[in-house]
Amino acid sequence: MPGWLIGFIIVFAIIVAIIIGNIKIVPQANAYVLERFGVYYTTWHTGLHVKVPFVDRIARKVSLKEQVVDFEPQSVITRDNVSMQIDTVVYFQITDPKLYTYGVERPIMAIETLCATTLRNIIGELELDNTLTSRDKINDRIREILDEATDAWGIKVKRVELKNILPPREIQVAMEKQMKAERERRAKILDAEGAKTSQILVAEGEKEAAILRAEAIKETKIREAQGEAEAIFVVQQAYADSLKMLNAAAPTDRVIALKSLEAFQKVADGRATKIIIPSDIQNMAGLAASLKEMVVDGNVDKNPKQPVNLTPNQPTRRPHIDNTGTQTPPPPPARPADMQNDLRYRAQQMLNQNAPRNN
Repeated sequence: MPGWLIGFIIVFAIIVAIIIGNIKIVPQANAYVLERFGVYYTTWHTGLHVKVPFVDRIARKVSLKEQVVDFEPQSVITRDNVSMQIDTVVYFQITDPKLYTYGVERPIMAIETLCATTLRNIIGELELDNTLTSRDKINDRIREILDEATDAWGIKVKRVELKNILPPREIQVAMEKQMKAERERRAKILDAEGAKTSQILVAEGEKEAAILRAEAIKETKIREAQGEAEAIFVVQQAYADSLKMLNAAAPTDRVIALKSLEAFQKVADGRATKIIIPSDIQNMAGLAASLKEMVVDGNVDKNPKQPVNLTPNQPTRRPHIDNTGTQTPPPPPARPADMQNDLRYRAQQMLNQNAPRNN
């Protein structure tokens, strides 16, 4: 093979290698900043690109994805002179590769320094308690300041988060004691409120129970009174009906006297130690004797008889005849003193009253 052919092949291979080496493919979410003769020429985005060899140069490959940077803890002092360590996390995204390349020398270091100074300014205006309870406000203020400052660098700050807030150990111990005391206070308050509620509920339950018992007693007495009233009304109604029937039957004096004796017999059959004898028991006894003579013996004399002289010293009086010829019965004999003669006396008197008279 001639020497010139070998040299041509070598030169052709070198040219092909140079061309292939200047063909660039930009991946997704990336951008290349291209310089020509040391001056910014263009920005390559996703796709196939070819640069001029020995003329064009890729100054920086920039990622357009959202990036997260965790900065080291920064020492800050609060308004009430409490020193603490706070570390932050910054979420940002490159929006302009040219400004990102030529705007600042070291963008990440610039963002970290700016974040630290901004954090010190914000925390210096707050006290410890506000610092611990105002994280959202601190995050928003830092993000606004960083976003405004990094616009000239082609960077968009998305979010800023306070990752850790580390106060001194003695402050942490005091905070733990305060938290423990606060929780104990809340526990005592809850226990007191529970006891109060329990006593109130128990009292209300006893009150309702007492009211229900009183209402039950009231209802019971009302119903008992109504029952007694109805019973009394029924008894009185029956008694009135019996009186009406008795009046309609027109009983004689003998029947009434006999019923009186039966009632007295029922009273005497009881266990009572004292029996009250009516004042007219002698009349009833005489009536009983006369009824016995009329019903059992059947020897009642229909002719009038003269009253028997039951007292030995009293003379028997004859019947008096007036001017008209009417015979009037003699006056009743004197009442004997003893009980037996008195009963006979009353029986004889009742027989004399019930016997037919001859005019």
